[in-house]
Parts: sequence; C-alpha cells; structure tokens
Amino acid sequence: MNHQLTLISLLFFTSAIAETFKNFDSHPQFPCKPPHFSSYPFCNVSLSIKQRAISLVSLLTLPEKIGQLSTTAASVPRLGIPPYEWWSESLHGLADNGPGVSFNGSISAATSFPQVIVSAASFNRTLWYEIGSAVAVEARAMYNGGQAGLTFWAPNINVFRDPRWGRGQETPGEDPKVVSEYGVEFVRGFQEKKKRKVLKRRFGSDNVDDDARYDDGKLMLSACCKHFTAYDLEKWGNFTRYDFNAVVTEQDMEDTYQPPFETCIRDGKASCLMCSYNAVNGVPACAQGDLLQKARVEWGFEGYITSDCDAVATIFEYQGYTKSPEEAVADAIKAGVDINCGTYMLRHTQSAVEQGKVSEELVDRALLNLFAVQLRLGLFDGDPRGGRYGKLGSNDICSSDHRKLALEAARQGIVLLKNDHKLLPLNKKHVSSLAIIGPMANNISNMGGTYTGKSCQRKTLFTELLEYVKKTSYASGCSDVSCVSDTGFGEAVAIAKGADFVIVVAGLDLSQETEDKDRVSLSLPGKQKDLVSSVAAVSKKPVILVLTGGGPVDVTFAKNDPRIGSIIWIGYPGETGGQALAEIIFGDFNPGGRLPITWYPESFTDVAMSDMHMRADSSRGYPGRTYRFYTGPQVYSFGTGLSYTKFDYKVISAPIRLSLSELLPQQSSHKKQLLQHGEEQPQYIQLDDVMVNSCESMRFNVLVNVRNTGEIDGSHVLMLFSKMPRVLSGVPEKQLIGFDRVHVRSNEMMETVFVIDPCKHLSVANDVGKRVIPLGIHALFLGDLQHSLSVEF
Repeated sequence: MNHQLTLISLLFFTSAIAETFKNFDSHPQFPCKPPHFSSYPFCNVSLSIKQRAISLVSLLTLPEKIGQLSTTAASVPRLGIPPYEWWSESLHGLADNGPGVSFNGSISAATSFPQVIVSAASFNRTLWYEIGSAVAVEARAMYNGGQAGLTFWAPNINVFRDPRWGRGQETPGEDPKVVSEYGVEFVRGFQEKKKRKVLKRRFGSDNVDDDARYDDGKLMLSACCKHFTAYDLEKWGNFTRYDFNAVVTEQDMEDTYQPPFETCIRDGKASCLMCSYNAVNGVPACAQGDLLQKARVEWGFEGYITSDCDAVATIFEYQGYTKSPEEAVADAIKAGVDINCGTYMLRHTQSAVEQGKVSEELVDRALLNLFAVQLRLGLFDGDPRGGRYGKLGSNDICSSDHRKLALEAARQGIVLLKNDHKLLPLNKKHVSSLAIIGPMANNISNMGGTYTGKSCQRKTLFTELLEYVKKTSYASGCSDVSCVSDTGFGEAVAIAKGADFVIVVAGLDLSQETEDKDRVSLSLPGKQKDLVSSVAAVSKKPVILVLTGGGPVDVTFAKNDPRIGSIIWIGYPGETGGQALAEIIFGDFNPGGRLPITWYPESFTDVAMSDMHMRADSSRGYPGRTYRFYTGPQVYSFGTGLSYTKFDYKVISAPIRLSLSELLPQQSSHKKQLLQHGEEQPQYIQLDDVMVNSCESMRFNVLVNVRNTGEIDGSHVLMLFSKMPRVLSGVPEKQLIGFDRVHVRSNEMMETVFVIDPCKHLSVANDVGKRVIPLGIHALFLGDLQHSLSVEF
C-alpha cells in the first residue's frame, strides 16, 4: 500500500522486524529454551493447548499483552519469548511480499507454482492439495533456516465477481463451488500434519521422524482464508478498497460471497481468517461482530482472526465509522479481531482500555486465540530442529519433485480456446522456423503474477520454445505490455514474414492488473490488437495467439479472424510455464484446462464495478454477473476449453425421481403444508426445517462413462451443471454441481461418479438468504447430454 497509514505503520515496526530477522540465515528463535525458560507451565507439552495458553496469558502484564496485538509481535525477555512475525505469504509458492519471508539467507529461492487462477483451470482437486502440501514443505524448510514464520496468509478465496478486479488472478475463479473446494484442498495440504507413510513417500525417510503420528490438534503450518468478506474492488472510479461499502443482499451473501469461507473453515479447518478493508452494508468488515462471530459459533472456527494490513486503522481514518482511534480498536477487538496487521492496536489499545472502551478480558480472549495457534504449531515445544519437521531444509526446496508438480500444474491449467482446422499441435519435424513476438514472450519478471517470490529457475517463453525449434527469432513488437507505440511493429512484421509459423504473445501483466489496481478496459492494452492483426496479415500460415494475464480479455477480433488459427490462454503460469506452453504447442502434452471465469465483451465496462448484485435486473438494464446469473453476450463462457482429441459421454445411471419427504420431521408444520393439496401448496423445501444429518441419507450418484474417441491420449474435465425450476426469484441460469478431471487413453473408456447432495447441490438462497430446494424438474447437463430429475415431496 502507498497511503499515509502505511508509512506511519512502517516507522513503528521497522525496528521490530529487524529484531525478528537478525538471526536469518541460521535457525529460528524459539521460546521454552532450557535451562532457564523451559519450566513454565506453557512449556509443558503434557498439558492441553487451552491450559498452556491460559497459563501464558496469565503471566503477561497489560503492556506485554498489547505488544502481542501486532503482526510483528514483541518479545517478552523475562519469559524467554522472542519476537514473532505473523505475516508470511504463500499464495502459490513462498513470496516475500510480507516481512515474514526472506530470501536473504542460505535459501535464496522457492518453487513458483502457477498463479491460482491457472491452477484452478485444471479443475483437479488432487493437484490443488499437492500444491498446498509442496508449498508447506518448502515453508517449513525455510522456517528451519530462520527465513520464514509458520503463519501464512493464503488462500485468497474471494469469488472473482468482476472481470476488471486486479486481484482476481489470485482466486480460483467465479464459481463458489470451485472456489470453496480449492480452498479446502489447499488448506488441508498446507496445514495438516501428514501420516508418516505419506511424508516418507513424498519427501524421503530422512525428513520424517520415526515417531511421527497423526494429530488433529497440531498444525504443520497455519493457513489463512482471506479476505472476509465481499471484497473484490481495489481502485475504481471514486472508490478504493479502503473506503468502499459493499452493499450485498442477503441472497447474494448466502449463495455467492460466504460459501467459500464457510467451507474453508468448516471442512478445511483453516486456523486463520482475515477480515477485509471494505465495509459490508455500512459496517467495516473488521468491526462486524455478527459476521466474525458467525464463523466461530456456527462454522466452528478455531484459530485467530487478523485484520488486513491497516484495516483496523481504516475503520476510523478512511471510513469514519468511529469518532476516535480508540473506538476503532475497541470495535475491532469486540467484534473478534485478534491481531492487527500494522500498529494501530499497539498505539491505541492502552488508551482504549483506560477509557473503558474495551476490557482487558477481551484483550485476553484475543491472546488466547493467538497463543493457541502458536502452541498447535509447536512453537512452545522447544527447539524446532528436534521436532517432527526439524530435518526439512534447503534440499527440500526447489526439488525435482516440486518442479515436476509446478510443470504439471501449468500443463493442466493452460486452456486452448481456439484451434481452427487443427492448426495445433505443430509437428516439430515439419517446422523449419519460428517467430515469437510480444513483450511478454521474453520477459520472466511477471510469469508468476502477484505474490511471487524468487523462483528456482528463470526461463522465458522464448527460451523454452527455442528448445524445440533452433531457428527461432524474437521481436517484442511493443516496448512493454502497455504498448503505447507502434515503433516496434516493423521488426515484428519482418520476422513474421520470414518464419514458417508465428506465435504472438499478448495480454496482461502486473502493470495492468494487480493489488491496488483494477482495470478500466477489457480490451488488449494499448496497440496490442494492432500488433496481432499486423502480424497475422503477413504470416504464411494462421498465427498462434498466446494470452497472458489473470483477468478476461475481449479478443473477439481474434476469435473471428481466420488468420488467427489458435488461441491459448496461459495466465501467469509460474516458473515452468514456458516449458508447459512449448509442450502443448508441439503436442507433447494434450491440453485439458477449462476457463474458471466468464470472458465478457468490452461493453461490460459500462456496468458499475461497485454494484455487488449477482442477479440480473432487466428493469435497470443490469446483466448480472458470472455464468450463474449473467444474461449478456460472452466472448468465452465459463468452462470453455478444447483438446486435441474428442471425448464422448454417456450417463450410465442416475435417478429420474427424488422424493424429499424424509428430510422433514413428521410433526413439521412445513411438512403438513407440503402434504396439503391446492393452489397454495409450497413449491420448495426450506433447509432450516430439515432434520440434522438427513441430507446425507438423500445423496445419490450420477454414474458416467467417458470415452476418448480420438487418436491422442488426454485428460478431460467433466462438468455437471444443474438448472432449477424457476419457482422463486433469483434462480441461477445454471450452476455447477460436480466436476472431475479424468485421464483417458485413445479409444478407451472409463467411469466416473458424481455424488450429489440435494441440500448442497440442488438448493438456492431465497430473497431473504435462506436456502431452499425447489420442487419440480431439475435438468442435469453434462456437455450436450441432459438428464431430467423430478424432485418431489
């Protein structure tokens, strides 16, 4: 951030950061060091986590307690407690955006996996889990080297609502189900302690203690679900993320904005939740007690709640929600915020307590949550080098296994959008020369997107394509991605004329979309469109257009231009992206990625980014958002993705009728009403009335055969959608209820099964935010197949 609050905050905790990192390039500091500091009850591993946390808090003075309320937590020398930095980043690999990770030590790099939006395009749950697990191993190894903490602020599970959002690239896309399941898999892979046999299989027996055993209470690392909630605007028009008030209906909150967070906590067991900058319906997110306490009380959250950086300060400084800094701090603590990224709590909590605006008991509550997480991480169990993960080190970072995983993620996430006349794959034996054109084609700096650290290898798209065709020439065409001048077009056109095949790399980089920067246009930046068209006009064969960037781009001109034969979206593919792209272009890998977002036309920029409504409203010319509710024209739809082979489906078994009478208790008034005949008979079942655990008994299977009828082996993403009967307002156009990625060899067949829970997959939120299951015909779609399911009572 570049605003005044950050400058003030940096002055306050620069010295603390220096103290925290003075032992980098050695090993981490830790409490409970023998012989002087190991006898405290909070060091006694035989006691429960709760007992140890209570004991620790009871020993602290109020100033010492307040010193723990910043992400750069102060030391307590008299108890042998060193400083601790809570803020580390691991969105798609270890990143040094926050002060908790440093590459200035014996470990100078970490594996850079594809940006999240690219990995999401694989629609592969196992891959998401494995990425989380691999990043966790590298994080623990860096912690052992004194170059990272154990508390990381990932994943970003905000729904990619508006195509202009600069941070949409950090998310798993626009579908709440996909976002939810990505969050669960990443968190589980990242913070769960694996069983010994799993660790040995993945990382070798030397890295795992023989007495390692599975323990649900302990954490390998701490993951954080962010940003809670309805956060997806950086800077647009007169709005900034620091002062924006997201006005959200109860209906949209229930079935779009909240499901990823509920799932990340309830199923993923995330140990951290970050509240966002924005206000929600007039109340700053970090002061909204009903939302934060809902996570703890209803969703079972056990962990700590952190503010986004300076988000406590914005309550007063930017949003004017309180009359003083003390009230802002008090409101945040009372709402349930345990720690402030920044210094606002450090500076104002003492006076807030003295003025009676917040009690010391509530400060204690915050500290209990903080210390409980640290205890679960083993921070008070003695020297971490003697612990379960103590042998992880530099050999476990940038390993061949992790590089292979990063490559596989890039391969699976790249999406083939157009392939006229089977232009791809190219046969390298028949390609005498290549021309590679575009400012991103020979630039490594933005390959990973936001929150990227120091990657293990630095190879560009151009250098990887050079491995396939030695006679390959390069011209940038534009000096940078902004492409404000056409002075480089002549060189690009010249090399295009002389090449056998031409690849143009166009699209976005972090100068166009990033944190604190939204886009104002969906078109290619500057004169990029002119560059593509100029090159296509002189090329001997149709051009291959490669698109970078996390947000959608209106490339209707390229989609409709026969001189552009293929379009490939690579997003921000990470350190192995060049190799993955080359393998796909030359047929060593068959693409199977699908778009996790709708690609809108440029005309969508007429829609106010500040309008949080998901549903379309024809009365005001509002087209809605995401594939679930958008009613306007599309460049490419959610789920678009081609292959070099062809797959056919067949539904082997699925029910045609589903009775929900067992969901409701016999004496339910709603059930009696449903059983009555007449015009006023309800047309849906309210899930509030459903008996506990009865949903599980109503689950059913949809069994599908998938056949690869082509000549190339390939993986394929199956996407099962439902379309509900329109018995109430706000029903989605369609919604994804199941997905699976399967690998099928040429001319072979395999079976896959979708397990459908009617309460989750066939329900929708009504206009007051209550989930209901519509009665009537639900149409299930799988590609061109349709299956009708009558949901009855």
